[in-house]
Amino acid sequence: MELPASFVDYTRSLLGEEEYEKLAVALQQEPPVSIRFNNEKWKMQDEGLSAVHSPFGRVPWSSEGVYLDERLTFTFDPLFHAGCFYVQEASSMFVEQALRQYIKEPAIMLDLCAAPGGKSTHARSVLPEGSLLVANEVIRNRSQVLAENLAKWGHPDVVVTNNDPADFSALPSFFDVILTDVPCSGEGMFRKDPVAIEEWTPENVEICWQRQRRIIADIWPCLKPGGILIYSTCTFNTKEDEENVRWIQQEFGAELLPLEVREEWNITGNLLKDESAGTVHWEDIPVYHFFPHKTKGEGFFLAVLRKPCIETDENETKKAWETINSQKSAISKSTIARAAKKKGKHAGKGVPSVAKELMDVARSWVRDIGNYSLLTDAETVYAFPNARLEELEALRQKLKVIQSGVSVGEVKGRDLVPAHALALCPVLLRDGAFVVEDISYEQAIAYLRKEAIVLPATVARGFVLLTYRGVPLGFVKNIGNRANNLYPQEWRIRSGYLPEELRIL
Repeated sequence: MELPASFVDYTRSLLGEEEYEKLAVALQQEPPVSIRFNNEKWKMQDEGLSAVHSPFGRVPWSSEGVYLDERLTFTFDPLFHAGCFYVQEASSMFVEQALRQYIKEPAIMLDLCAAPGGKSTHARSVLPEGSLLVANEVIRNRSQVLAENLAKWGHPDVVVTNNDPADFSALPSFFDVILTDVPCSGEGMFRKDPVAIEEWTPENVEICWQRQRRIIADIWPCLKPGGILIYSTCTFNTKEDEENVRWIQQEFGAELLPLEVREEWNITGNLLKDESAGTVHWEDIPVYHFFPHKTKGEGFFLAVLRKPCIETDENETKKAWETINSQKSAISKSTIARAAKKKGKHAGKGVPSVAKELMDVARSWVRDIGNYSLLTDAETVYAFPNARLEELEALRQKLKVIQSGVSVGEVKGRDLVPAHALALCPVLLRDGAFVVEDISYEQAIAYLRKEAIVLPATVARGFVLLTYRGVPLGFVKNIGNRANNLYPQEWRIRSGYLPEELRIL
């Protein structure tokens, strides 16, 4: 690996000769492989999560993260496709500490730059029960990947949007917590991604820190007074890290919040020399750097800031609260719930209704149906928590929502075909709603390739939920001589071969 000369000079000056040489050696080594388990899915297995955890080293700052001894053949592991685990870089799992230490009550959270979904799925696992996660991605095709990964993770309290950060200004004081894992120069990914080295230039660093400030300025108004901003990058330089955190503090009056960390985690603190402004001494600020020669992971930076409870511009704050309150009065929970119950659809123009008998079928598939409203979007029926209907309507009015809650079924002629997302949501899928058939590894791979499946003659005809090692994979429609595969076409395994050496959990 040949590092850019300008990067070498700057980073050597930043860290000092000895530390830089250790970093340079680490960047030549193979990166560690880490995954994060989905506890809800492993509850369905006889061996449970503890049996799988035991052979692996734990990621110390994550409750469900582990290091693998070698990279698995993830594409050919059915448990990966079932959402039992997510392949995530270990350092970035540190976001969990910010959420666990500062978010104690149900919250509305925005993950602003969320694709492909590592931090979103992680946040959804650790947020308090009753929270709502809004996962956003500005690039359309990446937002579809984000929606897929969140569907596999299997939580109903999620909305996926496809918007520019500036669009969120239409929702003033809406979010309790915002994660901004901002686009950066990617220095922390050098050993994982050779393209990051090729694209790195000092000019790109300049572009990045300025873009990052624009993003923060765009979304700051939609953070509630007293709300939490988590700012993170995967880079080393202080321009995109400490200097931007200082700018947020000075520009918006934000309070930097410390995190409790253990000494053995070998996290590096502030690298910005003391350029004190007033009583703020920057040598002591709580920011957190991960360097691959000190921590087992890639380069990562994180800071936690709190928005002032009282804005400096009282008129602006008053107008923001008036706007949000007018939205609440216009779209009360009772109004939306009545509309959903009466019409079987989401309040909106031009959305066709679904026949009552099909809505009744959908209700029979959903666990604890009293906690959810069944809404429709075109021919799709989806379930969304009653407690967050008001927020969903506000989001739909102001943003481009591409997925909300969990799809329950799709109308096909006179039938309601169960949605794949329903199979992957253990919180929502009612026990006994479908005939269940556990299949072998070979059958599971065939299913994930969207090939036809032949089931035993004893299996009842109709919709059947396939499981692998007790974990739901998806639905088929058993017609006797074969079972029609209902796996999503766009998610299928495209490879027609199996590796000679399979490495799966």
